[in-house]
Amino acid sequence: MPRYALKIEYHGAPFKGWQRQVDLPTVQGSIEAALARLEPGEHTIAAAGRTDTGVHGLAQVAHCDLARDWSPFRLGEALNYHLKPQPIAITDCVLAPDDFHARFSALERRYHFRILSRRAPAVHQAGLVWQIKHPLDVDAMQAAADLLVGKHDFTTFRSTVCQAESPVKTLDRLQVSQVETPGGTEYHFDVRARSFLHNQVRSFVGSLERVGAGSWSVADMAAALAARDRAACGPVCPPEGLYLVHVSYPVDPFAKA
Repeated sequence: MPRYALKIEYHGAPFKGWQRQVDLPTVQGSIEAALARLEPGEHTIAAAGRTDTGVHGLAQVAHCDLARDWSPFRLGEALNYHLKPQPIAITDCVLAPDDFHARFSALERRYHFRILSRRAPAVHQAGLVWQIKHPLDVDAMQAAADLLVGKHDFTTFRSTVCQAESPVKTLDRLQVSQVETPGGTEYHFDVRARSFLHNQVRSFVGSLERVGAGSWSVADMAAALAARDRAACGPVCPPEGLYLVHVSYPVDPFAKA
């Protein structure tokens, strides 16, 4: 059976996350239903990351096995046709090696989080950012973020329902920046690691926002990390500012010759 790698973009607002759930709208369920329109029967696709309710995808990666030898271009076009009008798009589709696995072959995931600071309600960015009304101290947030980079026990920043075997992860990058846009001041968080715990990025950003707002000090972030206690975490920020933006592999399946 030929294996296909899919690069997927989606707006997370209408969905209860990536993972298929009975009688609930999910990104995985929608794509599998579209595949069933092309080849009748049950389909199961595997993704690089299981994004939560309301989280967006700019470059999610999944793979599927099909009975028919499809032209990758035609498969991508057919899936996009059957996915309409849902806010999901197959932005690239390629024939992948039989041993390629969207999740287990991945070397790194990259997430991006956006905070918009302005008093007026967001119009064009509504549902795409976490909006706050106060300014943030970027230097303080970066100093606190630097404490999180490296290998740590991230129990404090892990959901209580996380199913990972260990809370120990290695965070490769957590970069904070401030961007002035016509719509207001945005604060961006670029986060990279091989893998993440459930709610880890949203827990990071929620705690860093407290540092930027002056409610926490950098020392408070250090204490929260050292506590290894979920109760020590700051507020978990809402999902609408979070994007899965890139997945790295030993060989990029979407690289053009």
